[in-house]
Amino acid sequence: MARTYDRRAQDTGNILSLEHVNVRVPDQVVATLYYVQGLGLTRDPYLMVGTENMWVNLGQEQFHLPTGGPQVLRGCVGLVVPDLDALTARLAAVRDRLAGTKFAYTVEGKHVAVTCPWGNRHRCHAPAPEFGDTTLGIAYVEFPVRPGHAEGIARFYRTVLRAPATVTPDAAGPAARVRVGGRQELIFRETAAPEAPYDGHHIAVYIADFAGPHAWLAERGLVTEESAEHQYRFDTLVDPQTRAPLFRIEHEVRSFTHPMFLRPLVNRNPAQRQATYARGRDAFSPGA
Repeated sequence: MARTYDRRAQDTGNILSLEHVNVRVPDQVVATLYYVQGLGLTRDPYLMVGTENMWVNLGQEQFHLPTGGPQVLRGCVGLVVPDLDALTARLAAVRDRLAGTKFAYTVEGKHVAVTCPWGNRHRCHAPAPEFGDTTLGIAYVEFPVRPGHAEGIARFYRTVLRAPATVTPDAAGPAARVRVGGRQELIFRETAAPEAPYDGHHIAVYIADFAGPHAWLAERGLVTEESAEHQYRFDTLVDPQTRAPLFRIEHEVRSFTHPMFLRPLVNRNPAQRQATYARGRDAFSPGA
């Protein structure tokens, strides 16, 4: 008898990957202490190597950190890191040098909740089946949205960006979950807490059908930047049925043919130390 399979389980939808989260930082030295030394991530050695910006690699994803007034993402970024014990040791090592900032961390069950020096929240997880084979990377970005908005946001992603999106109830509140590629999510969780003002931070995604979403957005005046042949931007999620605005988060939308799609990223092994140097173990290979 021929075997049967749920072919839908392999569908990824139109959003191929969430490539980076971009927030401005006022001090590149402090940012290096937190993102590189504390979190154990890797400064990109090839691009943005000056003091005006820093790109930080984690697996196949990045943080982009241009110099400027601090921006705080509304919500949190879910990271997968190889070893939570090693992470907390690194965070403890930079704690004194980050005194007087908003830096903090706590072990909460199976993850470590970390706050950057300017208030951005990062939820760090160990590798687990729910993150596929990811051992280092951005697993999700979670945003707080107003009560009643999750359904409309899910409709927006299904209709406009043609991504699988569902609304799921749980103890923390109903949430729209948008599938990104095969291992990432955008999560929009309803909350009664007051909505913080939007300060211009953004996320970057790659999509397969590039023209279709652009046409829908442009027809409704929602494209905010015609960046280049391979890229455009929008920043308002609307209910496709009513056109009511639901949430603001700028999307840097890139095509599958963008020259930087799946660009190989350098990741170091943060366990390497001069005193305990192990030859041949400088690089970290996500998934290895």
